[in-house]
Amino acid sequence: MSRHTVVSCTFARHADAILAIFNEAILHSTALYVYEPRTRQNMVDWFEAKRTGGFPVIGIEDSDGTLMGFGSYGAFRAFPAYKYTVEHSVYVHQDHRGKGLGRMLMQELIAAARQADLHAMIGGIDAANTSSISLHERLGFKHVGTLPQVGFKFGRWLDLAFYQLLLDTPAHPIDG
Repeated sequence: MSRHTVVSCTFARHADAILAIFNEAILHSTALYVYEPRTRQNMVDWFEAKRTGGFPVIGIEDSDGTLMGFGSYGAFRAFPAYKYTVEHSVYVHQDHRGKGLGRMLMQELIAAARQADLHAMIGGIDAANTSSISLHERLGFKHVGTLPQVGFKFGRWLDLAFYQLLLDTPAHPIDG
């Protein structure tokens, strides 16, 4: 694989590339249970939500500075007791899939979650996405449940599988 660099993504530098990656996935896959492509304003809102939540947006650039993939995490559910749990997502540009970038991005997200003193990472994965499921399993994620036929896209029902990784952090969790 060519030289690559792990970067912290910014709106100014990466929003257009992330938008293109999102929209390709929306239009051609079940990686997102979304029908309509995202807009530039969606990216403004998305980056602002990541900033205010203190959530990372991690990317991998090639030697020319082109974004090849990115990953992030955000709140799992909007209730206080879930404060140590996040739901993550990783997307790799269609021209760079199968080169190990997803694994590298996941490893970076896991390290960031540990650094942030989080305890659980959740991946909601289309149950037919065997490559993503395999990646998660290789990284130690466990299948914790499947919700059958909760999505409908491309004329068929979609099952949503949940994979979880428990981290050894935080050392001293607290209520409140």
